[in-house]
This record gives sequence, C-alpha cells and structure tokens, in this order.
Amino acid sequence: MSAARVIVGMSGGVDSSVAALLLQRQGESIAGLFMQNWNDEASSDGAEPSAGRGDCRAEDDRRDALGICGRLGISFHARNFAAEYWAGVFEHFLAEYRAGRTPNPDVLCNREIKFKTFLDQAHALGAEQIATGHYAQVARRDGRWCLLRGADTGKDQSYFLHQLGQAQLAATLFPIGHLPKAQVRALAAEAGLPTAAKKDSTGICFIGERDFRDFLGRYLPARPGEIRSVDGTRVGEHAGAWYYTLGQREGLHVGGVRGRPAAPWYVVGKDVAANVLYVDQGTDSPYLLSSHLQTETAHWIAGSPPAARFSCTAKTRYRQDDQACEVTLDGDGALSVAFALPQRAVTPGQSLVLYRGDECLGGAVIARTDAPLERKTSPA
Repeated sequence: MSAARVIVGMSGGVDSSVAALLLQRQGESIAGLFMQNWNDEASSDGAEPSAGRGDCRAEDDRRDALGICGRLGISFHARNFAAEYWAGVFEHFLAEYRAGRTPNPDVLCNREIKFKTFLDQAHALGAEQIATGHYAQVARRDGRWCLLRGADTGKDQSYFLHQLGQAQLAATLFPIGHLPKAQVRALAAEAGLPTAAKKDSTGICFIGERDFRDFLGRYLPARPGEIRSVDGTRVGEHAGAWYYTLGQREGLHVGGVRGRPAAPWYVVGKDVAANVLYVDQGTDSPYLLSSHLQTETAHWIAGSPPAARFSCTAKTRYRQDDQACEVTLDGDGALSVAFALPQRAVTPGQSLVLYRGDECLGGAVIARTDAPLERKTSPA
C-alpha cells in the first residue's frame, strides 16, 4: 500500500477528528498519527521522565484517536516524543520560571514538537504534508505563505502558531480553520464520531489540567518568602515567588491589612533573587500598567519584517483584544513596542504576537516593560 500523502495529527479530540474527516471527504490520501509527549514518571528531583508508560489521560486520548482512525478506515500510527518534549520544551519552561518569568509552553510546543518533530516523522512515513485541528488558516499571497486567523474569533489559535515559518506553512493544512467550533461539533455528530461531545483539552500543552502549583512544585520546590505592598510593608507570606504571575489574584491569602481597604490584592512585581512578591490593591493598579515593552529577537513568518518601523496591532496574551502599537526594530533583531493605550499586566516571558488585519506577522518573547516595578524586580 502506498504511503499517505497527508499525516493528520490525531489528538483524540473533536477538532483533529473533524480535520481528518474533511480531508477524507475531499478525497485526500491520509493517515493518522498520535503523539504522546508527556509521561508522569518524572521524579520529585526533576529527573527526566522515561519514554515508556504514559498516564491515564494520554491513554484515553490514544484510544479515542485509534477509534476515529478505525471508523474512517485510515492507518493509525503512534509515536512517543516525551524525550523531545522534555529537552525542547519543558526544560526551557522550568528555566523561565526559575528566572522569575512566565513562559508560554504552547508556543514552544508548536514550534519544537507539532511542526518540527511531528513534521519530520510524517516525512519519514512518506507523507508530503501534515494536518492538525488548529483554528488557523494558511494562504498564499504575493508569492509567500501567510498565517491567518481562524474564522472563529473565539477559538483562533494563530497566537500560538506565530513561530512557524515558510517551510512549515508550506507543508501544513488546517482543515477546520474556516469553521466555527459549533459547526465542527455538528459535523462530528452528523458523522457519528465518538469525539463529537468530548470536552476540549485545557492546561499546559500535552501535560493537561492539573493543580498548577502542586505540579510545578515537583520541579521547583516551595521557597517561602515575604509578600510586600508596593511601599515595602510586609502583608503576608508566599510559597515561592516563581509560582506567581503578574496580575494574579488567586492564592495570595493576604488578609486584612491595617490602614488599607478591604479590597482584593494583585501581584504587581516579583523579585526572585530576593524572593519577594509585591502586591497592590485594585485590578487596574498603576503598578500593573505599561505603555512600552522590549522583546527578545523576533521571528517573522515571512522571513523578514515588513519595515524597520511600522504600525500594526498586537496581543501580549491569548484572548486579548488587538491593541494598536508602533513597532521599531532594534539592531539585534529585538523589538521596541509603544502602545497607543496603557496595557495591563504585560508579563516578561510571555509572547508578543503581531497582526496586520487577518494576517499574523510573527512575534517575540517579551523581555521587559516600563511598568513601575519592572527595573526594581527584574533579574539581572
């Protein structure tokens, strides 16, 4: 039997199931591949997990993926990329938290695993292209490949795909990118696919929903320290500054403070070196606001930036509304970005993603901002 032309990344969810269904209906030659990228066998000292037995959630997803492939009558492949995920994604994830930053593992997971390791494996199986259930679109414009937003604005995943380049987009199909989620589920139900009503996966890419602090504590042990208000007053104790992110309200356990109103407290700064967490009251505390940021070296989907200085819109976190900004390229390929309006809780380690209309231009990791406590609390 000849090799399939397209390998579909089968996650065991409804989106990848319908992606495979639509390609098959189009007459495409397809096969499915299930990726296992995490094993719950890491020891408490952070040793690398083995690439053997997976956890129950991964096994359930694998069973669902196999069932969909069986129902569609297509070949099923399974690969364990746990070692690649650990080296390419998770070690960076931990290093960023140790440095006091808040990483976005989904962005790195897409770049290193789904559109690198998986793509390489698909080519090894004789395929020309891969397909996934992402809510995004690919188009050819002016002789280059473009990453476009998914038609369902509430599900658009272009933010997490901004590190892709021309070679990856040329080899990638997003069969459901033009559809709203409700229609995807309806198509699955009409076809009798058992994943039609399956709950969407959430949490860390390939690791899933967990008590985040307990999970992170397996690798970054608790290190109690002071919680201080912005004027330096001690108002509580934290379990470890690296467990918190800017703008966070939950988990602070700051009680009534003499002379302060009974209003919620929010994280407004972290000094990991001194192990101090800074907090302030009010969701729009001025200590959470910034108008400028600088990034690490940027990635451009087209292979180069549109200009040395240009206007566009940007997101500093997923699901944020587009924000108007002015972008200036620095000599080292990093970006200086000025926003038209102050931004709340812009967080070093997260991704700045740039757009022009429906097209994702690329992005970069946020290095620092002009928030009031940034210079005081940033690691050297």
